[in-house]
Amino acid sequence: MRLHAAAYRSITGTGLIACALALLAWSPASAQQFNSDNYLSKPAGVSTVILTIGEQSDMVMTTFSLIPRFEFTYAVYVFNSDQDRSTDEGYSTSLYFKYMIAENTAKTGGLAFKGGTGMDPGYLTSVGLEDAFQTFWVNAPLTLPYFDNKLSWDLMPGGSYTFDSGTNLEVGWAFTYSTRLAWYPKGPKAAIVGEVFGGVGEVVTPAEYKLGVRYEPNQYATFALTYGQEFTDSVGAGWQLGMMLFTPPFFCITGCDIK
Repeated sequence: MRLHAAAYRSITGTGLIACALALLAWSPASAQQFNSDNYLSKPAGVSTVILTIGEQSDMVMTTFSLIPRFEFTYAVYVFNSDQDRSTDEGYSTSLYFKYMIAENTAKTGGLAFKGGTGMDPGYLTSVGLEDAFQTFWVNAPLTLPYFDNKLSWDLMPGGSYTFDSGTNLEVGWAFTYSTRLAWYPKGPKAAIVGEVFGGVGEVVTPAEYKLGVRYEPNQYATFALTYGQEFTDSVGAGWQLGMMLFTPPFFCITGCDIK
């Protein structure tokens, strides 16, 4: 099933995980340790905790759905010290929001907008805390379902600008791209996932791929194992194990149904 604008409708209602709450019987993969994201925002009141451990970096990410269709995320990244992966060290942070613009009537595809400052996962890998908030970025996750939801395709074009802080090596604009395919051969609990991402412009990020498997045992947890590397070098995320956990609705500013 292709996603068409006429089929969209408005709705009211980030180590180790990626899945959707009981409200959705099935949903495409969330970001987790993957660079790509889907369109989905969790229902208001829900919090998401994502933990990832890996060869290149570890990550802790927390997302709060405080307003219907909005998510607000804070993340911390710690880079390896030092098994090389040629060779990023230290830590960085990211603050961003996500707004779900629309989804199709089956709730299997849609469009969102994201924007923030700091390190967008996978794009900038040499910034410390001082430099992280010199980069501002936006992107637009689009999810397209196919073959009766056995295949989900995420497209995420975007852009960023890095200001000159006096210490960062690359300054200027970049067009960022990311695309991901998730194949569910035996149903919604297990998927084989692959993606490609990078950036071009005044700030260049070499193209990188990630391949992995994801297991979603229930509506509150998802586990993933991935391997990532640049196409032209041995640099990249390497092996990563990730988990994402979702809470029941417990707090929001408006629009949540707390029991």
